[in-house]
Amino acid sequence: MAHLTILCIILLLPIICEGTCSFRDLSITQNLTGVKVRGKPEWTVKITNNCACVQLNVILNCQGFRTVEKIDPSVLRISPARCLVNNGQSVYGDAVQFNYASDKQFEFTPLSSQIACS
Repeated sequence: MAHLTILCIILLLPIICEGTCSFRDLSITQNLTGVKVRGKPEWTVKITNNCACVQLNVILNCQGFRTVEKIDPSVLRISPARCLVNNGQSVYGDAVQFNYASDKQFEFTPLSSQIACS
């Protein structure tokens, strides 16, 4: 009976996770690093997935985002209104992190993602 219960949990977990996770489970924290880049304060951004499932193709609102510091496009690909996180690859476990330099902190907000439970 115990083996059957474990098997049911393993088979149902992806269905349960997918139904309860969304891009709203992404947490974005920012802090000043204390470093100046071309006279602008530098911010470090950490994007963490608080869902039990992997999130892929994470898109953030980047409307109006400006930085004087180069950001690796495989970490954050910037377009005029949206940014792709981690080259569309999974956000799970360790946070995706990048730095930018700007006079003011920019409010990155998640717009969408694809949930993948396995």
